[in-house]
Amino acid sequence: AAHAFELIVPLCYDRSMEMTPSNVAMLCSAVHFLEMECDDDGPGTPNLKPHIEKFLEGVRFWTWSELLEALKQCQGLFSFKDYLAILDRIVDHLIERLASPGITSPNTCSSNRSSFQFSCDTSSNNSWRNNSSGATWWFEHLLFLKIDLLDKVIRTMVCYDFDHGVVSRFLFYYHNSSCLGAAQAEKIESTEVVIDLLLLLDLRSISCKDLFNLNRTAVSLKMSRSFISKIESLIGPLLDQTTIDYLLLPSPHGKGQAYDVDFVLRLVHIFFFGGSFELTSNRLMRVAKMMDLFLVEVAPDPHLKPFEFEALITVLPDVARESHDQLYLAMDMYLKVHAGLSEKEKISICCTLNHEKLSAELLRHLTRNLVFPSEAKPRAYATRHSRMKTLLQENDHLKNFFESMFRKSFKNMEVKEDVGKRSYDAEELRGDLEGMQSGTQLASMKKSGTHIMSNAMYLPKLCS
Repeated sequence: AAHAFELIVPLCYDRSMEMTPSNVAMLCSAVHFLEMECDDDGPGTPNLKPHIEKFLEGVRFWTWSELLEALKQCQGLFSFKDYLAILDRIVDHLIERLASPGITSPNTCSSNRSSFQFSCDTSSNNSWRNNSSGATWWFEHLLFLKIDLLDKVIRTMVCYDFDHGVVSRFLFYYHNSSCLGAAQAEKIESTEVVIDLLLLLDLRSISCKDLFNLNRTAVSLKMSRSFISKIESLIGPLLDQTTIDYLLLPSPHGKGQAYDVDFVLRLVHIFFFGGSFELTSNRLMRVAKMMDLFLVEVAPDPHLKPFEFEALITVLPDVARESHDQLYLAMDMYLKVHAGLSEKEKISICCTLNHEKLSAELLRHLTRNLVFPSEAKPRAYATRHSRMKTLLQENDHLKNFFESMFRKSFKNMEVKEDVGKRSYDAEELRGDLEGMQSGTQLASMKKSGTHIMSNAMYLPKLCS
């Protein structure tokens, strides 16, 4: 206060005084406090506002260090509600300086007060947006910002169409630095502001990995449900860009499960209904593969309730999965660990399984699997028909003939087979087909129906 008074006295007596970027903020604060900035205060009250305004006209010629020093002075003198116009000027010119093409360090730009020409080094054709190291040199310089001034600076950057990728990286850098050694309340305040600022940015410019780390911090700080939901709204649309490791979040205290299943279900729901990105088949399949890995991880958990496991296996549409092999393995593991499930619970879990999307090996395994309910197993003729269709995929010219013969042969067939009957395995079936495709037999089949009928006699054996 005494120093500010000493600065003001010469101005009151119309004496010269050196006004600098390092003291102009203090002068503004003192003038505002003493109400010496109005034009209608009477002839006895000096108006110092014109002196300050004239000096601030040269703010665009200040060096980077002078801008930072003035910003620090503002932060130390003004509360969030009492920010004066000088702060807006300094912040605006700070952002303009960073957004100027060719700025890659604080020494790139220089000021020439004598000629009032602002010059930048334009020797590089690449703008700061295309220079990763050049775009982030200022991160360390702005760590002094208090959380309310950070909010103002970032919102100004967004208004200036600053690169969102750089802004998001700075926010995570600032958050990590501000939380080191900070008290619980300070960590929560910093995290809340960073979350709200991230919501202003384009989602595609934000690192999914950093979002998951931010979510872990928020959970550990026991932040309110509203802020947790905000983070999840950012993560959900990017779910196809993450890996299984980030989904394995420990279950909340008291749940008893190994992993937070509800968290994953919420993310998948947001991925489908809360995002603005197009749901392409590639994105769906990436999420499906990751969910299958998650299912295999959580299936052995003895504390995972049947309705929770069922929610996990039904959250994705069938079209998202090309294969149900991983899904089957997860179901098999879950049913073995949870041997006490009722038949109704087992059927409810297994009804999602699509037999047509199982490999031949797992389809055979399913027919012999004792932990699966009988209703969930494919019928014997359906199993063989599926194997037959697989082997005939490359023989379209025989497909119609065999399917018509199958319908006749299976019309009255019982599901149980007689013990004495012999069944072909896949290799025997393939051998018969390869024999039928030989040039001699195919030629004979075209010339007369005798060979066709003789081959038709083998059909009961193929299906027995």
